[in-house]
Order: sequence, then structure tokens, then C-alpha cells
Amino acid sequence: MTDQPAIDLQAAHRHFAVECFNRAWDYIDKPQRTQEEDEEMLRLALVSLWHWTQRADCAATHRSVGYWQVARVYALLGQAGNARRYAQLCLQVSQGDSIPPFYLAYAYEALARAEMVAGEREAMAGYLQQARLVAERMRDPEAKQMLIKDLETIG
Repeated sequence: MTDQPAIDLQAAHRHFAVECFNRAWDYIDKPQRTQEEDEEMLRLALVSLWHWTQRADCAATHRSVGYWQVARVYALLGQAGNARRYAQLCLQVSQGDSIPPFYLAYAYEALARAEMVAGEREAMAGYLQQARLVAERMRDPEAKQMLIKDLETIG
């Protein structure tokens, strides 16, 4: 028996990272979820993130999106502490000149959403302002509009 399975692990990690991300997103978009669906949404987001981190080509942008999705799921579940934790991880990997401003703006969006769930209005307002400032540097008008629409759901 060998230690390596007879499959392409990198291809499998890519497949499951994307598949789990998209399936988690389906739950995020669902207006009403059962408790079982909430748990499945969380598992899918965490598994997606894990599979991305196992890939040889995992970049800061992949981790940023993964952390952001997990933060969003925890915010939807009303778990402010966990939402903050993953939003902070998102912020950490989204900083730097080599990372497009889109990722940094969404890190601040995640932090604002976590603070909204926590009832911390002042911190939420500060992160919303940071997200808007970063949005001014975004060059893609469609991505910028998507961000602004997401920011309008916080408050």
C-alpha cells in the first residue's frame, strides 16, 4: 500500500475548493435556512478554505476570499467573535502593494459586518469608512458597484 492515492491531489483540492465555495454561497444567498443548512453552510465554507490552503498555487488572494467567506458565514450565524477572527485573517492577507484593492475593501466589509453582528456601531462605522476609502482605488466599476451594494446591507 502506498502513501499517495492514485489521484491528482492538486486537481482534487482545486475541485473541492471551488465546489464547496459555490455550495456555501448557495446557502448564503438563501433567504431562510434551517439549522441543518446553517451547519452545512459553515462546514462547506471551512472545507473550501482548507482545500485552497492545500494547493501549491494558493495565493494571498485565495486565502483572502476564503477567510472572507468564512467570516460572512459566521456573521450570518450571529457569531460575532468568529466572524471577527476570520475577518481579521482576511485583512492580514489582503494588505500589501501586490494585492488588488478589491481584497482589502472586502476585508473591511467583513470586519464591518462582524462589528454589526456584535452591536459595535462605532467600530462598524469605522470599517465601513475604510472600505469606502479603499473602494475609491478600485478600477473595475462592476466590482466597485458590487462592493458598494454589499456595504449598503450593513447597518
